[in-house]
Amino acid sequence: MFDTLEADIAVFQETKIQKRDLRDDMVLIPGWDCYFSLPRFKKGYSGVVIYTRNATCAPIRAEEGVTGVLCPPNSSISFRDLPEADQIGGYPTAEQLSEYNVDATTLDSEGRCVILEFPAFVLLGVYSPANRDETRDDFRLGFVAALDARVRNLIAMGKRVLLTGDINISRGEIDSAHVSEAIRKGTATEDEYVSTPARRIFNQLLSDGKVIGKRDESREFPVLHDICRSFHPTRKGMYTCWEQRINARPGNYGARIDYVLCSLNIKDCFSDSNIQEGLLGSDHCPVYAMFKDTVTVDGREIDIRDIMNPLGMFKNGLRQREYSTADVLPLSGRLIPEFDRRRNIKDMFFPKSSRVGNCTAAPASNDNSKPPSTKRENSETQVASKGTSLGHDTSEVQLPIGSKRSLKVETYTPPTAKRSKSGASAALAATAKGQKSLKGFFKSKNTVEDMQVSVPANSGDTPSQDTSESITPIIPVLSPAESLPVDDFITTIAENGTSFAQALEIPGDGEIIDPIASKESWSKLFSKKPTPRCEGHQEPCTMLTTKKPGVNCGRAFWMCPRPVGPRGGKEKGTEWRCPTFIWASDWNAPG
Repeated sequence: MFDTLEADIAVFQETKIQKRDLRDDMVLIPGWDCYFSLPRFKKGYSGVVIYTRNATCAPIRAEEGVTGVLCPPNSSISFRDLPEADQIGGYPTAEQLSEYNVDATTLDSEGRCVILEFPAFVLLGVYSPANRDETRDDFRLGFVAALDARVRNLIAMGKRVLLTGDINISRGEIDSAHVSEAIRKGTATEDEYVSTPARRIFNQLLSDGKVIGKRDESREFPVLHDICRSFHPTRKGMYTCWEQRINARPGNYGARIDYVLCSLNIKDCFSDSNIQEGLLGSDHCPVYAMFKDTVTVDGREIDIRDIMNPLGMFKNGLRQREYSTADVLPLSGRLIPEFDRRRNIKDMFFPKSSRVGNCTAAPASNDNSKPPSTKRENSETQVASKGTSLGHDTSEVQLPIGSKRSLKVETYTPPTAKRSKSGASAALAATAKGQKSLKGFFKSKNTVEDMQVSVPANSGDTPSQDTSESITPIIPVLSPAESLPVDDFITTIAENGTSFAQALEIPGDGEIIDPIASKESWSKLFSKKPTPRCEGHQEPCTMLTTKKPGVNCGRAFWMCPRPVGPRGGKEKGTEWRCPTFIWASDWNAPG
């Protein structure tokens, strides 16, 4: 994946994992470091991680959360209460957080933000809450407002800022197929759309954001630049997310909700930015931006590598010393107890200094040996960030270094995978004490060997001739797993000296049941109904379930299997989804 993205910083959103789910190939990646933020309470939910390539960039500070109330690993002091030299800074004030009455600890409990500081800028990797549940409106608005305050505070301190990830907000009509179609039909206006609370806050951050009416207090001035849109100002259909449930990606019926944004003081440092809609595997696609090889800082031309690493690691784009354990920050995934003092097994088969792209990379192992110093050739550094389903979205920013390659920052959201019990766990459960096999549940408790002849209690070895009690015929009792074909069943009855009528007689009513007709009746009752075909294409329909709250919530229905078209509607006589809709409960198969 990293080879495909070709990024130097990769930011992933919606990882949907817990700490116990971390594996060696997520943490101990040769030549890379990683910084996780995982949910505190709601397990297997949300989550953000940033990966940095040690050969090209190394942060000098790392924090988790937007508000600064969380604590570094193995510490009881919050980030905002650390000594000033150890802080990234810009923490929202109590007044700024009070706007939507959401507790700061609650905002940062879901693993939605990782912040890294490089000498060049402060990078925020964010997974903003989606607009799906009205009960979460205050939380969503509180998070967006806290993010707005943190970004503005950092810029007010004189720091450069890069905000990347899944913001879960489309800016306007050009960024949403749904809104574009609604405006075309006259059911909505763009002014109404951009004025919704979260979208209004977001647009006030951006230099070209559309704001209706007077700006909000403390948001009088824009502070961020939309890099990707600036390279493609009029491009329509530049979407980064498509709803999987309705298969909206083939028809490009989506929305742009993943971004790489930068503060206005570095907006001229980029050479390219775009989306990578051709990369599949998630309901989002990567977004990237590429830095130039050299950037202007305080009126001086500086090689981007010089300010993407701790002081003295690079000079004029040439490496002066290697990345070492002394450069590993407390929030690094390599210092998680389960991975500390361990190395990826691949490290045993690679030299201490390995080539990464056009760069010389020093593996960030936790041993104390120091790899030999090597010079870095002309190349680029890349930064990637990920924004449905490790998780779900991707954004990317590239910072060019040298003539061949640039530093790239990318945001990416990995696909969501359903978790299942491992084979070992399933085997262990199956052999637990007292567990019966499935076959055992269907076997008759009374087998042929267990059946006895009923004899009058007052008789001897031979039953009395004048008693009303008689001998119970011995009839083979077969479990479903041991059932015989009809012909074999009749033969078995005959061999046991029992008449066919005796074998099939139901005591008490004298009804005779035809086994063949019975089998056909049961088969018809439990067999699945055939799938209906859509009217427009005569193709087997797809079954879905209604999730929208209301009287029909939970009901299953059939609809055309084709993807929705560019307009998202049900179309007749086209290659896209036709209007076929059948409630599953109403479907009666012909015949």
